[in-house]
Amino acid sequence: MIYTPIVGTLGYVLSPDGHHVLMVHRNARPEDQHLGKYNGLGGKLEADEDVAAGMARELHEEAGITVTAMELRGTVSWPGFGKQGEDWLGFIFLVTAFEGEPPPANEEGTLEWVPLERLMDLPMWEGDRHFLPLVFDGDRRPFHGVMPYRDGRPVRWAYSRF
Repeated sequence: MIYTPIVGTLGYVLSPDGHHVLMVHRNARPEDQHLGKYNGLGGKLEADEDVAAGMARELHEEAGITVTAMELRGTVSWPGFGKQGEDWLGFIFLVTAFEGEPPPANEEGTLEWVPLERLMDLPMWEGDRHFLPLVFDGDRRPFHGVMPYRDGRPVRWAYSRF
C-alpha cells in the first residue's frame, strides 16, 4: 500500500534564555480535535513550500514571530492520527532564535511560555510524551519515528537515529 500522509510541521520555540518553550493551549474552538491539550505550533505544508519555509510561515501566522534560527530535530510518521483516520507525517523543529513578540493568544488558543521542566506535566497528546524528550535532549542527530494511532491513541512507538 502506498503511504500518502498529510505533511505537516511542528515547532517548539525556545525563549531567548533557553529555559522556556512556547506552547499553544488549544482552548479556543469547542470542535477542535486538540481541545484542552497543549501543543507546539505548526500545521499543514502548502504545495509550493519546503518544510523549513512551511515551519517559518506557520510560526509567523500563529505566533507573529520571524524565525532566524531553527534545526530539524526529527520526523514522526503518525498512521491513523487524523480525525477520520488520516495518516500524518510531521517534521519536528526546535526554534532557537526569532524576532518579534508572540501575542497572548491566537485563533487556536492561549500562547504560553512554559518552563522546560514543567513541559511533561501539561495535558497533551499521549504520543507527544514519547518524542518530546528527543526534541530537547541535546543529541544533534535527528530522530525518525513511527507512531501508529488507533481510536485516538498511540499503539506503538519506535524511532531511530543515525
